[in-house]
Amino acid sequence: MAVNDTQWGILYCPKSGFSYGKSRWERIEKCLQANQIDYDYVQSENTGSVERLVKMLINNGYRTIVIVGGDSALNDAVNCLMQIDQETRNRIHLGVIPNGVMNDFAHFWGFKENEIEQTILWLKKHRVRKIDLGRINYYNKHGEACHRYFLNCVNIGLIATIMNLRRKTRHFLGSRTLSFIFSFLLMIFQRLDYKMKLKINSDVIKRKVMTVCAGNCQGYGQTPNAVPYNGLLDVSVVYHPEMTQLFEGFYLFVKGKFLNHRSVHPYRTKEVMVEEAQHALVGIDGRLMNTPVGPFKVTVVQEVINFLIPE
Repeated sequence: MAVNDTQWGILYCPKSGFSYGKSRWERIEKCLQANQIDYDYVQSENTGSVERLVKMLINNGYRTIVIVGGDSALNDAVNCLMQIDQETRNRIHLGVIPNGVMNDFAHFWGFKENEIEQTILWLKKHRVRKIDLGRINYYNKHGEACHRYFLNCVNIGLIATIMNLRRKTRHFLGSRTLSFIFSFLLMIFQRLDYKMKLKINSDVIKRKVMTVCAGNCQGYGQTPNAVPYNGLLDVSVVYHPEMTQLFEGFYLFVKGKFLNHRSVHPYRTKEVMVEEAQHALVGIDGRLMNTPVGPFKVTVVQEVINFLIPE
């Protein structure tokens, strides 16, 4: 397949469980054609096919790869890009047209689901910024050393459970806000604290903790000051509050003032060492991962992805 330097390779990831996917893609396609953008596109069959299709686009020589999808699809895309050599990766520019159940990384830059025309105009201008990725190093149940990269955050504990519930409930509730409220109510039936031992900068935290968020970006509201271009992680450690404080925390979370809660302890660091997190689930970019076995480390890798941003 002959590909020129300006041709886009587009990976369309339909929202599973939503019926308007065809009409949405038709709107995107109409806008691409109106802007005279030269492109080829492939469609993912399921979440497991994203990395394979991104790899195919890379191998076929596309230098602009646009993901029509959400945070999980972007996560798969950057992990695929990090598997190739640096020289090849530096020639590739990654863009997004938000179309997922969760689109928080796109929202950070100002891309909106219902502003397809504006998004495509911005992508067409091809403004590139080098961005950081977070990285989690861990061992799996077979004792093998593994790692995975993330754009938004790693969650450890209760919020990982909520994010998983939120992803599932939004499939049938549709609304981002309703799904989070419903997930929060379901949280009452979940375990609320976990025995943890963390090393962050010079601090050692050894106590019961409700949740930890290590954010390369805004961390779904838990690390609201984090940015993916300063070479640092923002970390929020939340101790177990009283029930009344829990609802206060939920209110502050919705209002974007999460760090104001008395149970939230913020840090800024290059590395988080999790020596113990008994029975705590771990989520990465809003999706549960196979829970690491034993200690694991969260770090940041500076300026490794070329990302297309708005003006």
